[in-house]
Amino acid sequence: MFTSLWRSALIALLATASVPAWATQRCVVDDDQRELCLAAPAQRIIALSPGATEWVYDAGAGERLVGAVSFSDYPPQANQLPRVGSYQRLDLEALLALQPDLVVAWRSGNPRSQVDTLIRLGVPVYFAEPGDFAGISATVHRLATLAGTEAIGHPRAAAFADEVAALRERYRTATPVTLFYQVWDDPLMTVNDTHFISEAVRLCGGINLFGALPRLTPKLDLEAVLAADPQVIVSGGMGEDDHRWVDAWRRFPSLQAVQAGHLFFVAPSTLQRPSLRLLLGTRALCDHLDQVRSDG
Repeated sequence: MFTSLWRSALIALLATASVPAWATQRCVVDDDQRELCLAAPAQRIIALSPGATEWVYDAGAGERLVGAVSFSDYPPQANQLPRVGSYQRLDLEALLALQPDLVVAWRSGNPRSQVDTLIRLGVPVYFAEPGDFAGISATVHRLATLAGTEAIGHPRAAAFADEVAALRERYRTATPVTLFYQVWDDPLMTVNDTHFISEAVRLCGGINLFGALPRLTPKLDLEAVLAADPQVIVSGGMGEDDHRWVDAWRRFPSLQAVQAGHLFFVAPSTLQRPSLRLLLGTRALCDHLDQVRSDG
């Protein structure tokens, strides 16, 4: 196996050896605090998570993608990309056969040993882990730099940051609304205040009732939610129009969120995936909390 891995890696290195000497070097620091420099704009990019696939498209470099992992489903054309395994288990043979000159890895989600193998074979790897809105903007900005698509990616990253700042200012003095966000159903799970979903909640003037818990995605007992009695319950689901999780709360009529009809669904790909589309989910969340305020 590794003989063929080395052969594929050698092919990739020889392909980049023909880059003209005058090409401008492109350097960024990734989310693993590693400096990554490319001698020329990346032309053959592989993304190792669905989120990474979106970041590359957000950066204006979608046409440079030659491979992705399973469940990379947005934008729609991403469904046509060759697959190199899943984010949890990479197919290194398939990946190296595509001769990438840049791999975008998910820092905490991909198997580190496999990604380290790519690095040892000389494949340029950018580790991404945007944990907040600023990190998403920075990721898109850096990938645009590596791909030479600054004219597209940099304005998009800046516009995203500007719109986030506008939302923060708009809701700075909004009446607080207590909220439970359900990220999973079995086991029942939420997010704490270090998660980007909680940043979206705060942007809209919401209070995450479980934000102080130590784990990023803590498990909860049903009784904890009933005792907290949130004004609002927000959930995604197993699909983009799957309301079953949020509708299931109707069986607890004692909850004020149920009594007031403040049970809301937000498509998970717009609020649980850290791409520029997070702004869409945040706006939807803000609209829901505005409804709660208007209902009194």
